[in-house]
Amino acid sequence: MLGRTLREVSVALKQGQITPTELCQRCLSLIKKTKFLNAYITVSEEVALKQAEESEKRYKKGHSLGDLDGIPIAVKDNFSTSGIETTCASNMLKGYVPPYNATVVQKLLDQGALLMGKTNLDEFAMGSGSTDGIFGPVKNPWSYSKQYREKRKQNSHSENEDSNWLITGGSSGGSAAAVSAFTCFAALGSDTGGSTRNPAAHCGVVGLKPSYGLVSRHGLIPLVNSMDVPGILTRCVDDAATVLGVLAGHDPKDSTTIQDPVKPFTLPSLTDVSKLYIGIPKEYLTPELSSEVQSLWSKAANLFESEGAKVTEVSLPHTSYSIVCYHVLCTSEVASNMARFDGLEYGHRCDSDVSTEAMYAATRREGFNDVVRGRILSGNFFLLKENYENYFVKAQKVRRLIANDFVNVFNSGVDVLLTPTTLSEAVPYTEFIKEDNRTRSAQDIFTQAVNMAGLPAVSVPMALSSQGLPIGLQFIGRAFCDQQLLTVAKWFEKQVQFPVIQLQELMDDCSSVFENEKLASVSLK
Repeated sequence: MLGRTLREVSVALKQGQITPTELCQRCLSLIKKTKFLNAYITVSEEVALKQAEESEKRYKKGHSLGDLDGIPIAVKDNFSTSGIETTCASNMLKGYVPPYNATVVQKLLDQGALLMGKTNLDEFAMGSGSTDGIFGPVKNPWSYSKQYREKRKQNSHSENEDSNWLITGGSSGGSAAAVSAFTCFAALGSDTGGSTRNPAAHCGVVGLKPSYGLVSRHGLIPLVNSMDVPGILTRCVDDAATVLGVLAGHDPKDSTTIQDPVKPFTLPSLTDVSKLYIGIPKEYLTPELSSEVQSLWSKAANLFESEGAKVTEVSLPHTSYSIVCYHVLCTSEVASNMARFDGLEYGHRCDSDVSTEAMYAATRREGFNDVVRGRILSGNFFLLKENYENYFVKAQKVRRLIANDFVNVFNSGVDVLLTPTTLSEAVPYTEFIKEDNRTRSAQDIFTQAVNMAGLPAVSVPMALSSQGLPIGLQFIGRAFCDQQLLTVAKWFEKQVQFPVIQLQELMDDCSSVFENEKLASVSLK
């Protein structure tokens, strides 16, 4: 049951094959068994069981609220949850319990979803590894998969198995790991420069970043207001569409959401792609791109072409400026957003009472890690009166040029862009931490520009590398054409038949969870 898709489980619940409480308990027991992955910061067991009980009453009366009723979900710990601690994986918010729910959380609960817990991340969602939060790094479930272990045995003999676990990518690594390890059917992430798509690619799940303004940001603790978007992580494209249908729409509490009413996102099954026009951005063929990802990217392009789609190389000429431009804008907004954590209203407060200034300084020194402090410093430098024009204003202009690159490509008739999501497969933690956080942002070359342009994008797992690890590719759509984007992604997903993670060894002692091995490796329809 846990290996099935959200849609399939929804049908099973409606037919009474399983009750919401049984489903909830199975997920909870799996969360406990996979605790070492460190995917969850808080497990809201009592809340989830209570919600399951309510859901069960509705099913008994035949009054289910919809496809999400009784479905276990997880939420990244930078979304406010009423009565449940929300930490952003930072000392600054340790112990902070919000008095309200983020709009997206409320919408999921209104549909009867069960909140299993809050997932781990990089501190304040700043990072691409899910390694920098105060609760420690998240481990990629694929580190323990049969596929990876078998390849490891062939390639090496002496290395210690457990010291070589892989990162999940970030910053929504906890959410990606939670979905990948079957502890929930969907999870919320956030995406400012790739934070939902990057871990999705590394964990072999679907990661959707909706168009900016389609989904409310109210209650998402802000990083970069002009780029943040709540993201959706699921095990298949249809499930992502189901969740998006619930989340999308205007919110009076977020003035950047669209005013137009949103129709539910049901995806047609494409049979004919001959009318599609797929663009391949030539600037994305960077020297750092691993040869394996590159060859899968070509294979995917050939797949579309062989089925009759028009596939052409296109140009996004300002790509080379995007990382630098993003850095200036991101750190500037971060510096502004982080000013609210002053030790006065909520969150951490130091013990110093020498003066207000000393209290501010000590609070922020104790509350923020080096990465966050570094970005605040950087941002405040760009915002200095004498630097403002040369950095912040100039970056805004470059951002417009980057957004226009996409406009021009889509105006030329392209329907979707096909790109890699990440430069390579997931790397071992020991490798990842050798690199400085500031240079790691090179990982985001394929994902950041999409946030600056406000476009929808989805990472879909394509195949396993020679190491037995997932590699995902990204589709980028026109603004607010999320449904068309997902329809193409669904067709692609069906063609590639990505293998299901085999966690039998991990699950050996919980045979009750997967009644038999067949279900564990159930192929996603």
